[in-house]
Amino acid sequence: MRKILLLVGLFMSLTLATNAQERTVSGKVTSAEDGTALPGVNVVIKGTAVGTVTDAEGNYRLSVPSGGSASLVFSFIGLNTTEVAIGERATVDVSLALDVTQLNEVVVVGYGTQLKQDLTGNIAKVSGDAIQNLSVTTFEQAMQGRAAGVLVTQQNGKLGQGLNIRIRGSSSISAGNEPLYVVDGMIINNDNLSGTDAATNALADLNSNDIASLEILKDAAASAIYGARAANGVVLITTKRGKAGKTNFTANYQFGSSKPTRNREFLNSAQYVELMRESAYNNDLADGFDPINNPADYPDSWLEFWEGYMDYLGGHTDWRTLETNTDWEKEAYQKANFNSFDFTASGGTDKTTFYFGGGLTDQDGILIGNSFRRISGRLNLDHKATDKLSFGMNVNIANTINDRVTDDNEFSTPLQLVAQAPITPVRDAEGRLYDNSLNPSMSYYPATVELENAEFTTKVFRNIVATNATYKISNDLRLIGEYGFDLLTQNESRYQNEFTEVGRSVGGYGRSRWTQVFNSTARALLILDKNIAKHSINATFGTELLQKRIDFQDAQGQGFPIPNMKKLTSAATPVSIPGTLNEEAYTSFYARANYKFNEKYLFSLSGRMDGSSKFSPDNRYGFFPAASAGWILSQEGFMSGVTPVSFLKLRASYGLTGNASIPDYRYLRLYNGIGYGGTPGLQPGQLENPDLRWEKTAQLDIGFDFGFFNDKLTGEVDYYNKQTSDLLLDKPEPATSGYTTVYENIGELENKGFELVLNYTIVKTSDLSISIGGNYAANRNKVLKLNEGQNQIGPTGSRFLNAVIVGQPIGVFYGREYAGVDPANGDALWFVNGENTGSATTNNFNSANPVVLGNPTPTSIYGFTTNATFKGLELSVLFQGVAGNKVFDGAGSFMSANGRYEDNSTVDQLRRWQNPGDITDVPQARLYGNNGAQSSSRFLYDASYLRLKTLTLAYNFPASMISRFKLSSARLYVTGQNLLTITDYKGWDPEVNSDAFATNIDLGNDFYAAPQAKTITVGVKVGF
Repeated sequence: MRKILLLVGLFMSLTLATNAQERTVSGKVTSAEDGTALPGVNVVIKGTAVGTVTDAEGNYRLSVPSGGSASLVFSFIGLNTTEVAIGERATVDVSLALDVTQLNEVVVVGYGTQLKQDLTGNIAKVSGDAIQNLSVTTFEQAMQGRAAGVLVTQQNGKLGQGLNIRIRGSSSISAGNEPLYVVDGMIINNDNLSGTDAATNALADLNSNDIASLEILKDAAASAIYGARAANGVVLITTKRGKAGKTNFTANYQFGSSKPTRNREFLNSAQYVELMRESAYNNDLADGFDPINNPADYPDSWLEFWEGYMDYLGGHTDWRTLETNTDWEKEAYQKANFNSFDFTASGGTDKTTFYFGGGLTDQDGILIGNSFRRISGRLNLDHKATDKLSFGMNVNIANTINDRVTDDNEFSTPLQLVAQAPITPVRDAEGRLYDNSLNPSMSYYPATVELENAEFTTKVFRNIVATNATYKISNDLRLIGEYGFDLLTQNESRYQNEFTEVGRSVGGYGRSRWTQVFNSTARALLILDKNIAKHSINATFGTELLQKRIDFQDAQGQGFPIPNMKKLTSAATPVSIPGTLNEEAYTSFYARANYKFNEKYLFSLSGRMDGSSKFSPDNRYGFFPAASAGWILSQEGFMSGVTPVSFLKLRASYGLTGNASIPDYRYLRLYNGIGYGGTPGLQPGQLENPDLRWEKTAQLDIGFDFGFFNDKLTGEVDYYNKQTSDLLLDKPEPATSGYTTVYENIGELENKGFELVLNYTIVKTSDLSISIGGNYAANRNKVLKLNEGQNQIGPTGSRFLNAVIVGQPIGVFYGREYAGVDPANGDALWFVNGENTGSATTNNFNSANPVVLGNPTPTSIYGFTTNATFKGLELSVLFQGVAGNKVFDGAGSFMSANGRYEDNSTVDQLRRWQNPGDITDVPQARLYGNNGAQSSSRFLYDASYLRLKTLTLAYNFPASMISRFKLSSARLYVTGQNLLTITDYKGWDPEVNSDAFATNIDLGNDFYAAPQAKTITVGVKVGF
């Protein structure tokens, strides 16, 4: 009995001792992606078999040894395994991120998905997290610097305006160069529908916060499955979807403000008076007069004329007193506020999942009168009806309102206010706005009058609907049917009352431009996935029908009874009511086969037959094949001993893609309706060419993907060669034919380039992670052939210098080369045959021969990022830049022209030549004398830049702090856009192309174009 009692006592003592050495730790495991709870996560004490799993709410409870030396290991398939030291804590909350290593990252491809390790083509992926919560009106702006070989250029700082996207260079001279955009499988419209020269952006209707990922198909292996419309690359946009489990809600609010990234310095009143009087006086001296030293010369002198003109500019004020000193650049800008609110709900059951997103953006532009507002809603539903049948639906509805300003080439555009003299006040003594007619006047019609007496608004209603049904024929075979449409209705309305320059002579002017675009796609797909031993086959067979209809009506009227009656119904006189209806259709058949052997040998073949109504029946169909192969060397036995290499894949591809981004009906002979003496008739409008066919781009890509040190360092290297043939160009015709040109396939060009992507994880623990990444791309564009016997197109006008020259990049600058100033007399000089030839100089502009001056397109583009987290703190930084390009400041001929016009001048004109022997680059000031103000390299500048594009600092509150408020996540963040720009460009912004001159050829031109906005926002995002 005593022995039994002793054994019982010993057991109890050991039990008490053991209990004394253990304690309980609990916590919650959530997704780092969206803050939702993660059930079924394994939680194990490191070095033991003791553990548990999280419940349906993501919670766990576990007994751990006392003391602070133990660690917990959290693991779940598809998520990064995370180790956390417990310390003395009783609560340990953890967020697990997706495991996106080279081996298991899923990438969206045309009509499907693939593991990144199995890709034989080049696809750049941009995560939706990287482009969300930024103060941009459209998601393409957020793509800058994030994908190698993708050049994103904003035309200017106006909201809602067009952007230029170039993937591996420009592939056409006259056809479109923009990529094809596909949202959840639906090809959507991205046409410019603006009634002015300033393009609008149809993609601004999409809310970037609904986007889960962007995949950019760059080479032929990736994009040829889209055939006739893939020569410029393809952008696949995948929106967010729901997951089975409890319904999770998020609310996100941002507010902030913007200002110009750069201000320029202009002359104040005293400096302006000095320069302009001197320029007039120099004219007098050249004419043999000296009104300053000989008052008898004053009457009828240039000096008398200009002082009288300054009396005119000053109006009620005396310029001699310098009492008026208007900063007209400041008048061009406004206080620019930004507000955005997004709300989402997602969840579902094993049968049905859903995602709902609603967003409201209200943003002011930095220019007076410019704003952008968008309200959008998205609903994505997926339902599994049976084990074999499932279907889904994606619906996006948006309404945007863009208050616009006039084009860059009009005096009423805000930034052209800088042309006004600083001695001119904004308003007269009675508070009336100065203009160039009704009140004491100024040099030019000002934007201030336009702002208060005119309206220019573009309203868009957008519906994008995609439906799908999938029937599982067997475990390996699926049949998919899809139908969707994109309905865009745009109304562009403009009203200018009788106080505006346009409306004053007609009693007011109004315009309503209505456009409706309907895109529809019907598609059937058969997909086979088969694994047999070491063989893996994925095959896709499909057919689709795409139809597009553009209905356009434009009504204009003049003569309105009172300013408040702005609708066209109130107009006394209709001006014109033009309208058009364009229709086009595509019929396509396509197939792709991916084959993998032994997890290391990869092969892919694809082909697409496209038929388009844009071409004659004899040339309506085109075939676009592609082939690619890959070899995963890291799977070979001879690589087993190379421990630093965790992944290495070689790949190569070659294929053909097409471009049909041309106007409809170009192959037909067309006639225009015309009236002659009151009798209706027809006149020739276009010469037919039934032989028109696709522009074709053949592309070779050779690259390799790698991972080192267990994928701590990953990257990609690519070389590509794109050869485009059958370029569509206007061929001159003899005038005796009744036509001036005919559209033909006659040109060739090429793009060659190199791309590099690197990502490195410096450290990654549960509390601290630091990673860096970067991408670099170099592209060389060259025109190989034009019309027979033709070596050059353009420059077409005197204002800009762009030309198309065989052997040079598209839009190359071509003109006279400025050589500085003659120290003896202040004359502007030019090189006779260009500086590099060592030729002589001349002061006669027409005696200088034009030469190639530079490239408007960057030869190199790059971006690099840094992401760091420490416990709840996050820091994300993106730098983006370009190099090798130039920008022509066309406004320099007016505001940096050494007193040529009455325009105010930039302060650099103060260093003008004044006395013999002066060494300077600014010629002598001569009123209306055009001493060096011609379009030449004088106003052509290096536009390379490095920009701090985005900086975000955030704090994620711990679950233990926010759980009492029934919140699953809470995030406070501050984001800055365009905080710093390093450049030698002398204008407002190096990233520019004036909207009135943005074409495939007229690139890199700055004509009073607004700079990009520097924006700082504060946001809070909560999940519950």
